[in-house]
Amino acid sequence: MNPVMKNTALFTAMAVLLLLTGIVQSWNSALLILNMGLISAIMALGVNLQWGFAGLFNVGVMGFVALGGLASVLITMPPVPEAWAAGGPGVLLGLLLGAASIGIAIWAYPRLPKGRVRVLGMGAILVIGFIVYRAVFDPAVAAIEAVNPATSGYLGGLGLPVVLAWPVGGVLAAGAAWIIGKSALGLRSDYLAIATLGIAEIIIAILKNEDWLSRGVKNVIGLPRPVPNEIDLQNDPGFVSTAEGLGLDPVTASSLYVKFGYAVLFTIVLLILLWLAQKALHSPWGRMMRAIRDNETAAEAMGKDVKGRHLQVFILGSAVCGIAGAMMTTLDGQLTPGTYQPLRFTFLIWVMVIVGGSGNNLGAVLGGFLIWFLWVQVEPISGFVMDVITAGMAEDSAVRAHLLDSTAHMRLLTMGVIMLLVLRFSPRGLIPEK
Repeated sequence: MNPVMKNTALFTAMAVLLLLTGIVQSWNSALLILNMGLISAIMALGVNLQWGFAGLFNVGVMGFVALGGLASVLITMPPVPEAWAAGGPGVLLGLLLGAASIGIAIWAYPRLPKGRVRVLGMGAILVIGFIVYRAVFDPAVAAIEAVNPATSGYLGGLGLPVVLAWPVGGVLAAGAAWIIGKSALGLRSDYLAIATLGIAEIIIAILKNEDWLSRGVKNVIGLPRPVPNEIDLQNDPGFVSTAEGLGLDPVTASSLYVKFGYAVLFTIVLLILLWLAQKALHSPWGRMMRAIRDNETAAEAMGKDVKGRHLQVFILGSAVCGIAGAMMTTLDGQLTPGTYQPLRFTFLIWVMVIVGGSGNNLGAVLGGFLIWFLWVQVEPISGFVMDVITAGMAEDSAVRAHLLDSTAHMRLLTMGVIMLLVLRFSPRGLIPEK
């Protein structure tokens, strides 16, 4: 089949699945799956930049997604004046002192003579810097977290429009990627995977424990939205009359309107990023990246800066994941650091890339939609199947109880089976790289 026809057929089939969800289940469910599918497609696009373009095995995706979520809080939430008055200057001063101690250590390292003098000097700079930093930082944090801890207990954000949080999430993730890449990209692929996973865990642990920054496990709720609130629409006489004229309940109509608004915004972001990724793929830079991926030794012999190019694509892919993380937190309306599970969700994004087609941007997008659809729908479908299978069994049957309880585990089993089938019958993915 012609590749264009094949790609069109695959995306059409995906659209039909969403339409069937709306018809059989509800349009609210279909739009929710669509919105999360758009975000998942953006995440898969970011991972595809790193793995498909450059062969970088990053399993710390959730760390960059979490930084995007933090950006939504720092940009959109209003500042808490009482917290700033209680300890804001102290926190800023403490962070500056900590950064200054690290800067002094970096400056002093090449200037100290090798041997015991360098070891003792570096140790003294870092220990004294750490003591001074904690002496200023800790009291300020305690003062901030004591301010209405049930409702705030943190500094808040800048109170800016929510859409600005999405590119800022990309910037935060890119900054973290630069720091990680400078130290970890020289490692072999398996060590890079371990390093990125460990750093993702560190980022998420910081979000869970630094209440002054993100309220930790208390969560930040009520994030501003780029679309109207459902209750405001339900109180709008014009909207209510329009909904009733279409034969819709105002509550249902408001929910559909909000979800559709998110879908439009997310689609615009996805199309922009996909267009940029396609331009990069077919540019001389993209051809160079694939040459480095296929044979680093040959590319280095031709004068290419392999480590520098790896750092570039690592930063770009992480920035895309950060944008997706900010969008996901905006859709949820809250930041819940406890829900970021690196192994579980990183695995899911990698399945999206592998099933869709590593190295192909369209394949990554298709994989994002398809795998998220299956992730959501497998459990209700398997529940229905188990009900049919066990219909003739006795109510107290142990086999029946076991089969019904097993539906909760069908998601991971299904993802594994799909991966095995794709790797067996289409090892390069549904839309393979040319």
